[in-house]
Amino acid sequence: MAFDDLLINTCTVRRFTEGVADAYGTLDKTWADHLVDQDCRLVASSGREIQVGAQVVVADHALFINDADITERDRVVIDGVTYEVIMVMSRQDGVGAHHLHCFLRTVR
Repeated sequence: MAFDDLLINTCTVRRFTEGVADAYGTLDKTWADHLVDQDCRLVASSGREIQVGAQVVVADHALFINDADITERDRVVIDGVTYEVIMVMSRQDGVGAHHLHCFLRTVR
């Protein structure tokens, strides 16, 4: 079975953008679609602790996706649920980058 056959979910990667200024000159902060309809696989995890700077964050899901433009500042939407990307790790296949293994936290 190929890796692509394991990608049973579809996700949208959203990136933070500063929009148009309001009447007070404050920029509107929004999340815009960055990558749409990406094949991926979402897996629930048992709460892996990940150190982000000086704090420890608990990741409640893992995401597997083909090599794509995803960073720790992005969000991922799958089936209407939004997740914050905590960590992105590139996985190799001996030749080069194969896929990304991302740790996610549900946005509440």
